[in-house]
Amino acid sequence: MKRKKILFVCTGNTCRSPMAEALLRSKIKKNKITWWDAASCGIQAEVGGSISPNSKKALEEVGISVDKFKPTQLTQKKITASTLVVCMTQSQKQILEECGNIFCVRDICGYDVPDPYGCDLETYRQTREALSRVCDMIINNYIKNYKEEV
Repeated sequence: MKRKKILFVCTGNTCRSPMAEALLRSKIKKNKITWWDAASCGIQAEVGGSISPNSKKALEEVGISVDKFKPTQLTQKKITASTLVVCMTQSQKQILEECGNIFCVRDICGYDVPDPYGCDLETYRQTREALSRVCDMIINNYIKNYKEEV
């Protein structure tokens, strides 16, 4: 079976999408789900940068390390190689709609995940919790029900 990938997309790939990637990877591992992985990238990624300090702290609070994370730029190749592409907002989805298999958090759970960039740690914690709920819904409503197209 070919490995399946969920690709999370945000603007800079320093706050929301790396948090979503790390959370989903952790949940996949805890649920002993095989053949699935998570990745992330940004529409305007700061390649050579790093995850935001508050994103890192918010993840470390729940036992997730992201020391090796580096932001990456979104490409059509990454979209095509992904089973599901999930943008953080409706407006990001609209930018990418023509690229294929694009969804947004609102499609999955009814709300956008606003950018916490520059906000306090509490805002990043709220973002982490919102993304954790999204990841749970992806696992329960998509990954566990996924059927390979014949």
